[in-house]
Amino acid sequence: MAKVTFRRLFRVEVFGLENVPQGPCLVASNHRSHLDPPLLNSVFPQPLRFLAKEELFRVPLLGRLLPHMGAIPVRRGTGDLEVLELAIELLHSGCKVGIFPEGTRAEAGQFLKPKLGAGLLAVRSQKPVLPVYIHGTDAVLPRGAKIPKLGQPIRVFVGKSKVYREEDNLKGYRRVAEDIMESIKELAYAMRHS
Repeated sequence: MAKVTFRRLFRVEVFGLENVPQGPCLVASNHRSHLDPPLLNSVFPQPLRFLAKEELFRVPLLGRLLPHMGAIPVRRGTGDLEVLELAIELLHSGCKVGIFPEGTRAEAGQFLKPKLGAGLLAVRSQKPVLPVYIHGTDAVLPRGAKIPKLGQPIRVFVGKSKVYREEDNLKGYRRVAEDIMESIKELAYAMRHS
């Protein structure tokens, strides 16, 4: 019921849900708003687990939502490798794990260079990576805003999943991270030309 209410409140349209694998997968999405994690959880049939920086749990509204979204707080200063190992454990236990390859929110209409962690997770977990493009959350809850501006539609585009069998090294992680980001950009391009 909460998912349906969220989607109606924020006028969410979803395309490509038939592409979601039944089992565990990495859901890799662009990131432009604090609204992105709850949005993704509202559209996926199974709950997603997110690794979120601890500071986000102190943001009004978002801080109340994060625990209900299966978000796991990560303390700054914790080794990145530990966080990535936890994500791999979640995948191997059957969870769908949401990641933002850019690592932080991009400006409206922009894409950032992906972090190597996205590639490492894809290569080491050997689980399908599902690219997702979110359009409109940056208009509804832009940087610095505390209250969402309702009325703007949000659209979510889910692509086809892919398992990466690249070499387990920095070069392989970089190639995979860049390929994941390109898959997300292709969804954005397809949306603009549909």
